[in-house]
Amino acid sequence: MKAKIKNSKDVGLKNKILKQLFFNKSLSCLDLSELINKSIPFVTKAIHEMIEDDMVIEQGYAPSSGGRRPLMYTLKPDKMYVVSVAMDQLITRITIIDSSTNYITPVSSLELPLYNNTSALSQLIEFISLHIENSGIRKEQIVGVGIGMPGFINTEEGANYTFLNAGDQSLQKHLSTALSLPVYIDNDSSLIALAEFKFGLAKSKDTALVINVGWGIGLGLILNGQLFRGHSGFAGEFSHIPTSDNDNLCSCGKRGCLETEASMLLVANKALEEYKQGTVSSLGDISNLSPREVVSAIMEAANKGDQYAVELILDAGYALGRGVSILIHIINPEVIILSGRGAVVGKILLASIQQALHKYTIPRLAESTELCVSNLGFEAEIIGAASLVIENLDKTPAKLKSATVPKGALIS
Repeated sequence: MKAKIKNSKDVGLKNKILKQLFFNKSLSCLDLSELINKSIPFVTKAIHEMIEDDMVIEQGYAPSSGGRRPLMYTLKPDKMYVVSVAMDQLITRITIIDSSTNYITPVSSLELPLYNNTSALSQLIEFISLHIENSGIRKEQIVGVGIGMPGFINTEEGANYTFLNAGDQSLQKHLSTALSLPVYIDNDSSLIALAEFKFGLAKSKDTALVINVGWGIGLGLILNGQLFRGHSGFAGEFSHIPTSDNDNLCSCGKRGCLETEASMLLVANKALEEYKQGTVSSLGDISNLSPREVVSAIMEAANKGDQYAVELILDAGYALGRGVSILIHIINPEVIILSGRGAVVGKILLASIQQALHKYTIPRLAESTELCVSNLGFEAEIIGAASLVIENLDKTPAKLKSATVPKGALIS
């Protein structure tokens, strides 16, 4: 007797299959059955219908393991696209990714400062709209827009309480309405952690901490095999733990935060100040460069061995290491991953972080925690933003009641 899939469950089952194929590239019917907890006949029927819908293709047989080789399936790359947007406090990047996680459009960047910028939201909408228009991809092929951004973000409400004020409407709904597409937003550090969990060094890890080394020091937490956001969605504000008595004012309005000692913005400002005082290095004249350009120059020089640039990174890394020591004592993680913009100088950071851990961490705890540099690096937030859309694919109709969901965006 052939298995029958009830119409009411058909879309949900197929989207569960779609999600697993997106994150795992290729799977057999047995693999899918185990991952989504559905019987093989149900999964097989759904796969065949997805092949008929031109969404899934056969990829050949798995390598032999002694028995009958299973047939593997993968998503057809040119049928589904995700707009991926990665924001920090100064720069916004965008690309469009297909179902095989290939970049379909080159990554475009826009200098978009968020602090005290009342036009930031309209600029963001224009930037995304123009990128979609120039891509030539029809909106009905786009399943959604994922946006990673700094700030206190409540994903359930679709709200950012720090930046991009959308007035009485939630930011998520405002963007969805303006773009006529489903939109999902999340904290940038949480999405970097999601990318590491799905595609990077945190994959299959039960407990992992992902440190976003950028203008601030963000933190994404994988606890019990799941992305952890906290009670209100604000977990991971690593930048703002008080680790210093330097009395320097932080962007949050408090003093002595980790951000005032270990962020890339601190490194840039320190270099600019010391240059004005006469410090000489291979960096040359940096007085007319933006903070982003200064950081890029410092990281490039450090990787080439410039002593001054290396010392700047080492100082920041040691301060970061004191904060990491606190995390290790509280969480006892399996792995800590350095990711984000600062991963470019991750090997230099590792040395000074490890030095701080030797001083501040109980050896038994430190020895059981692996410390490593992301292999996704600065691309992690872009990959995480795309992953956010796929993670929420089966929730799209319910979560975006006031937004326009394009025809064909969900498998039906």
